[in-house]
Amino acid sequence: MFKNAQQPSKRHIFVGLLLTCLLVGIIALSTIAILKSPSSTHTSTSRPPIQWTHVPREVLAFYYGWYATPQVSGVWYHWGNVDLVHEHIGTTAHYPIGGPYDSHDPQVVEHQCELARQAGITGFIVSWWGPGSFEDRGVPILLDAAQRTGLKVTIYDEIATHTRSPASAATVESDLLYVLHHYAQNPAWLRVNATPVIFIYGRVIQAISWTAWPSILAHVRSAFPDSVAFIADQLSPQAARVFDGLHAYSYAGAIHSLTIPQLQQWAATNYHQWVKLAGPNHISCVTIMPGYDDRSQIQRPPPHLVLDRHAGSTYSTLWKQAIAAHPNWILITSWNEWHEGTEIEPSKEFGDTALLTTQVYAHQFLSH
Repeated sequence: MFKNAQQPSKRHIFVGLLLTCLLVGIIALSTIAILKSPSSTHTSTSRPPIQWTHVPREVLAFYYGWYATPQVSGVWYHWGNVDLVHEHIGTTAHYPIGGPYDSHDPQVVEHQCELARQAGITGFIVSWWGPGSFEDRGVPILLDAAQRTGLKVTIYDEIATHTRSPASAATVESDLLYVLHHYAQNPAWLRVNATPVIFIYGRVIQAISWTAWPSILAHVRSAFPDSVAFIADQLSPQAARVFDGLHAYSYAGAIHSLTIPQLQQWAATNYHQWVKLAGPNHISCVTIMPGYDDRSQIQRPPPHLVLDRHAGSTYSTLWKQAIAAHPNWILITSWNEWHEGTEIEPSKEFGDTALLTTQVYAHQFLSH
């Protein structure tokens, strides 16, 4: 009886050792899986280690597709207190050379694209205000025209909520995926090294907690087959750790009181700093503008801001310093933001002077 009991005891020892080894192996594999899991970096405040090198040069202008006329859309939109007889619009700084137009008119949009292309502009960054908005409904019209004229298009996400409720990460994520799935497969969509590009306005960035942005961008990238390059309207080391590129939409408040020599020095210093901040692995952008005048915006509290064009010297000075800073992209504020008087689109007051200047310097920048 005792002798027969010895055999099971050895088997028990062997089985026990085997189970112990298996358990240790399972624990080790589980630990490795946890360490490699994407969720382990879910709270990181840095973007994935993407290195943007050999980025093709672009000259991109901020574009506003929010204008409507009764003849096309049945209502005035963004053109206020229009006096066609005296060629005056109460809500704009200047008067378009052809009068107020409708951003949903295909002929108007194609003419704008052709003018931009002739001036050396390679693409438009289109102000976008959510799915189904007037601006959103104009995107297909612009993409069609851009494809025919050889221009590129991306959007400028300007809204973080569509209701009176607070801005949310879910809304931003949903909006970005809507844009990508509806438009980014179009041949005219702006891409860098085959990756579609989206610009995000500072208001949207500031409306969402910084801790949420890495997750938002990671979810969007993983949900879209070609990933995405996001360019942030913020110049900071924090933004550089999260986004693929940096830019500033407007800095008129910092330069409106400068003389042209002072402006040249300001731009020479700051533009190089912007490019340095982006670093060699990000998409670096420098923004230029012909002037600024928001005195028509009576709903804004005073004092109103005016950046004098100085007969074109403001624009040409900024162009020269932008080229000297060697960014990947030069951005123009703006093609047609008529409310703030930053437009380079031809006007009654300035003709096509800004477009001719653009043509000269865009050629210099793109040919290097």
